Amino acid sequence: MKIALINENSQAAKNAQVEEVLKKVVEPKGHEVFNYGMYSAEDEHQLTYVQNGILAAILLNSGAADYVVTGCGTGEGAMLACNAFPGVLCGHIVDPSDAYMFAQINDGNAIALPFAKGFGWGAVCGAWMSPCRLAIAPMQDLFEGESGQGYPKERVVPEQRNKKILDEVKKVTHNDLCTILKNLDRELVKGAIAGDRFSEYFFANCKCEKIAACVKELLEA
Repeated sequence: MKIALINENSQAAKNAQVEEVLKKVVEPKGHEVFNYGMYSAEDEHQLTYVQNGILAAILLNSGAADYVVTGCGTGEGAMLACNAFPGVLCGHIVDPSDAYMFAQINDGNAIALPFAKGFGWGAVCGAWMSPCRLAIAPMQDLFEGESGQGYPKERVVPEQRNKKILDEVKKVTHNDLCTILKNLDRELVKGAIAGDRFSEYFFANCKCEKIAACVKELLEA
């Protein structure tokens, strides 16, 4: 599985820490991590949590990534932005039980972590995890085995049925991604795909010619 890591500007200084932890958890399971930045708070190309959602949608809908790990200070903004787009089902993950149940019950393809909780300005809320502990504890359960298997066992059938219903609802309530990208503010979208390694990673892994052509047009505009 190709896992994309995306950090927005308020938590960009923690990117290297989160990447290290993510790789430690998922690489032994045979997964590959692609770090789309931001790589530091001083990056020339800044990402907002709204742009995290745009970038996540491009990567997941094109097949350039199978899973997205993102977040922001609280994790809420990144989660909301991701879920604004078709083909993205993002959970707000704080602890291992969140991660396990999101994977097994909701079978999503993205998570948003609260990277400021217990670290920096978020510490005033009394949270207890550093970014490394915050990331590693949930992700160990998130990527444990096959997702979508249901939990608890007696709820497997209705949970799997509801996930399929939600997928069909999102197909109706969301436009085609290329249509969305063309109707959004052009500079907002271009900023989301302006990262130093975006083109290198995206075009090498993209499986959708239509989205690849759309993104190329945006980059060249």
